[in-house]
Amino acid sequence: MSGERGDHRATFAAVADRAARLAAGLDSLGVGSGDRVVMMNVNGQEYSEAYFACVILDAVFVPINYRVRVMELAWILGEVDARVVIAGQRYVELIDEARRLSNVAINGVVLGEAPRWEAYEATIASSAPIKRSPEGSDDDPTMIIFTSGTSARPKGVILRHASFCGFVMSNVTPADPDKETAETTILSVPLYHIAGAQALMAGIYGGRTLVLQPQFEPEGWLRLVERERVTRAMLAPTMLKSLMECGSFGTHDLASLRVITYGAATMPQSVLLEALERFPGVQFINAFGQTETAATITMLTPQDHVFDGTPQEIDTKRKRLRSIGRPLPDVEVRIVDESGNELPTGQTGEIVARGERLMKGYWNRPQATADVIRDGWLRTGDLAWRDQDGYIYLAGRAREFIKRGGEMISPEEVEEVLEMHPAVEEAAVIGLPDENWGEVVHAAVVPSPNASISGDELIEFCQERIASFKKPEAIHFVDELPRNQLGKVMRGELRERLRFASEEARSGSQRRRA
Repeated sequence: MSGERGDHRATFAAVADRAARLAAGLDSLGVGSGDRVVMMNVNGQEYSEAYFACVILDAVFVPINYRVRVMELAWILGEVDARVVIAGQRYVELIDEARRLSNVAINGVVLGEAPRWEAYEATIASSAPIKRSPEGSDDDPTMIIFTSGTSARPKGVILRHASFCGFVMSNVTPADPDKETAETTILSVPLYHIAGAQALMAGIYGGRTLVLQPQFEPEGWLRLVERERVTRAMLAPTMLKSLMECGSFGTHDLASLRVITYGAATMPQSVLLEALERFPGVQFINAFGQTETAATITMLTPQDHVFDGTPQEIDTKRKRLRSIGRPLPDVEVRIVDESGNELPTGQTGEIVARGERLMKGYWNRPQATADVIRDGWLRTGDLAWRDQDGYIYLAGRAREFIKRGGEMISPEEVEEVLEMHPAVEEAAVIGLPDENWGEVVHAAVVPSPNASISGDELIEFCQERIASFKKPEAIHFVDELPRNQLGKVMRGELRERLRFASEEARSGSQRRRA
C-alpha cells in the first residue's frame, strides 16, 4: 500500500502485523464479539488495519462519512451503541461533542494526539500481535455502512462476511505468487462508501498494490497515477469529468492505465464519449449496484465500450452506453411489477436481486428490512427495463417518478432528451406539486460553455421528441447541480431550490399584475 500522505508505504505483511497489534489494543479497551467499532477519517491504510482488527475480534466495523454533522454523528454513535471510535485528529472536537450528546460511553483512539484519547500509533507499538483466528460464520455481520438520508434518518446496512467474500471470490482473480508484477490500483473513492470498501477488498484479494489518495483531487490523482504507474482506477462520473477539465491533464503520463471503472452515479454520455477519446487504450467498465447489494450487480463490460463491427452494431453499442449492462454471474437480477411478477422485455418495473452476498438487513430496522427483502429478493427501489439482449436501462427511482395527471414520467428519460441539445451540458429533472396535475415536470439545466438558449426553446425541443405531458413545464438555468461526494444529484435539495425559485417567480408575477 502507498499513498500521497507523507509518501508512506507498507507491505501487506506489515499491515497484517499492525492489524493484529491493533486488535490486541482494542481487546484491552473491551471490544469483543459483535461490538461496534466506528471509523471516521479520510482514506488511509488505517482503514484496512482497523477493519481486519475487527475481523480478528469478531467485532463489527462501522465506517462513517467524515462530512457528517454533529447531531447526525451523535445519533449514529447511539444507534450502533459504539464501543470504540477511531478517528483522524481533525475530527476529535466534533466527535467529543457527539459523544456528549449521544450519552454513550465510547472509548476514543486518535490518529495523532488528543486529551482523553488513546493514541493510535502508541496503541499499536505497545501491543503484542494477538494470536487467534475469528470464530464467527460467513453469515455474521462484519460491517455496517450507513446510507445517505434524505427526509428520514440514514439506515445502517448490515453486510456479512459472505457479502465481501462472495463478491471478490466470484469476480476477482486471486493473487498469483508466481507473477512478478501485479496490478496497481488507485483508491480515491471514500473507503466509508461500499464502492471504496469493495475496491479495497478486491485489491487485497488480488494482491494488487493499493495507492490510497486521502481525498480526491484532480492534480494529485494525475500525479499519483503517473508516479506509481497505476493500472486500475475507480471513479465517479464527476471525478472523471474534473480530471479531463484539469489544466494539467495533458502534461501527465497516464500510459500505465489499463482499466477505469465508473459508477456510483449516472454517467452523462457526453462525458463518457470524451473519456473514451482522451484515455486511449483504457478499458472502461460501468459497475452498477448499491450498498444493500454489497456493490456491483450489473456490469457494462470493456467490450461494450468498443465501437467495432457493422454500422448497425456500432449504433447498437452507442445506445447501450446508456445501460448498466447485464447481471454478474454470482447474483440473480429480475425486473418485476408491484406484485413481484417478472416483467417481459421492454416493460418498466423495479430491479430486484437475490444472492448470497446481499445485505443481512438494516440495523435495528426490522420493518424496513421486511419492506425491501421479500421472499429472498431485495427490492432495490430502482426502476428499469431490459432489452432483448439482456441489457438493463435505468428509468429512475420508484419514489422519484413524477406522477402528472395519472401519467408516470421517468426523470431520466426527460434528462436524456435535454442533454441531446448541444447547448445543454447536463440536466436534472424533478416533480413539483401542482393544483391541476398533482405534479409537473421542472428541469434544472447547466448550459454548455458559451451557449445561448432559452427555456422556451428547450421545452419546444423536448416536445418534439417525447410525449407532450413529459415535457418540462419550466426550465431553471443553474451554474451546477447539487451533488454528493460521489457525484449523485441530491434531488431532495434540488427540489427545494426549484420549489423556492418557482414560488419567487409566481410572487413576482403576481406583484407585477397587481
